[in-house]
Amino acid sequence: MIPMSKIVRTITNILYVFIIGFGFYVIIHGHLTPGGGFQGGAVVASAFALLAVAYGRKKIVSMLNKEHLSVAEISGLLAFICLAFLGLGTVFFFNFLAVGRSIPVFSNTPAGINPGDLNTAGILPLMNIAVGVEVLSALGVVILTMFLGFKEGK
Repeated sequence: MIPMSKIVRTITNILYVFIIGFGFYVIIHGHLTPGGGFQGGAVVASAFALLAVAYGRKKIVSMLNKEHLSVAEISGLLAFICLAFLGLGTVFFFNFLAVGRSIPVFSNTPAGINPGDLNTAGILPLMNIAVGVEVLSALGVVILTMFLGFKEGK
């Protein structure tokens, strides 16, 4: 697959940054707004697909490394599982950071409507980040595998 025109690549370079930023915004604010780790990871992976379509096979192979994406995927899964086991003293997936005010940075629970503070949900944002890393890495590997299997036409 040959690269697209210079106009498409220039617009891709501009949009890529905004897509990545929006994807991480969705991941981080998943406990406050609709979205979360899965949706944000899919948005970030769509930026990888945009790069692949705009630049072609040779450039995307040099930009994305399958081994690095696999390590990031495993790290996201391990982080999620470790967070789930950390609350096992009470129950599996216990939100230990939001209970008891033991660590006030993570348990700033408002009395009424949440004004949008990120530190009001305990371990939920951390779990969203772990899921987001896993999903963006897994979908990145899928996109990369699809483009590696693509054969150049004559």
